[in-house]
Amino acid sequence: MTTTPTEQLVLNMGPQHPSTHGVLRLLVTLEGEVVREVKPDIGYLHRGVEKLSENRTWAQVIPYTDRLDYVAGLSCNLPYCHAVEKLAGIDVPERASYLRVLFLELTRIASHLVWLGTFANDLGATTVFLYSFRERELILDLFESAFGARLTHSYLRIGGVGFDLPDGFAEKCRDFLRYFLPRLDENDRLLTGNRIFRARALGVGKLSAEEAINFGCCGPMLRGSGVALDLRKAEPYEVYGRLDFEAVTHPDGDVYGRYCVRIGEMRESVRIIRQALDQLPEGPLRAKLPRVLRPPAGEAHARTEAPRGEMGVYVVSDGGANPCRVRFRTPSFANLAAIAELAKGWKVADLVAILGSIDIVLGDIDR
Repeated sequence: MTTTPTEQLVLNMGPQHPSTHGVLRLLVTLEGEVVREVKPDIGYLHRGVEKLSENRTWAQVIPYTDRLDYVAGLSCNLPYCHAVEKLAGIDVPERASYLRVLFLELTRIASHLVWLGTFANDLGATTVFLYSFRERELILDLFESAFGARLTHSYLRIGGVGFDLPDGFAEKCRDFLRYFLPRLDENDRLLTGNRIFRARALGVGKLSAEEAINFGCCGPMLRGSGVALDLRKAEPYEVYGRLDFEAVTHPDGDVYGRYCVRIGEMRESVRIIRQALDQLPEGPLRAKLPRVLRPPAGEAHARTEAPRGEMGVYVVSDGGANPCRVRFRTPSFANLAAIAELAKGWKVADLVAILGSIDIVLGDIDR
């Protein structure tokens, strides 16, 4: 008995689609409901930030970095500041380093909450979406009290930070952490014990450790495949080397594994924030710099562990007041490349879960 092959259909998913988390277009080749091929089509959000940075002073580039991963702007400020500080030989004061870590980990929690809510909403769990954004609003309240802004803060400075903590901030932050952990456990239980969620996440979109490394994946995508590479531990920067925390991993490399890594990372961020508050020393907030910074001619590269993975910045100076070249290596760009392998053989509904588990931000991809 012979069978007639099913005709293949090429389907546009996006660039205006709620489950693409931004203006991403996926060219999906289907055989029935089964995905045979996925080609990401990017570039709809491109703003030329690297070229714009070459026409601003070194300090004026920082607000541009906020707009890369706009869900975690501080994590984009940091590697740029590190690269310039390395190029110019600038030492960051100890208090500023602790403040950087404190707010970077609050940013990590806020970013993961956006992911958790939107990912759960993609799978039909609207309650988790509402709860996650409720908790994130409290973090944004802390940001607003410290920076005067809720999303794009531009708080970091070359050589330090912009402002000190407002009165009562430390206790408000501790109150939030005491409030947050039970709510995180509640959200976790809502999903991990849910038969529908487990059916849509367990074993779906598997990526082996070898495949993750070959694709250049990073962050929770890489650690969700069992590779324990976290730059905060592997190449400690700021004061991370003094703090007690773990690099969260999961061996299975599926949608559920990436979910577990991010839930675990939020718990580890709470540990880091508490230690940073307890150890916070007195002292200056910024290194003393000239009004117009002119790093010596040369080049420098820095990389840090952003919520979505490795965020790298390469800068070149010719000794002038503007960068000669600025190049960003963003985690969402690297992680999205794996979707072609992750989605093969799964259904269209599984593609939504797989893409959500990658946790992309299009500003992080279209630079």
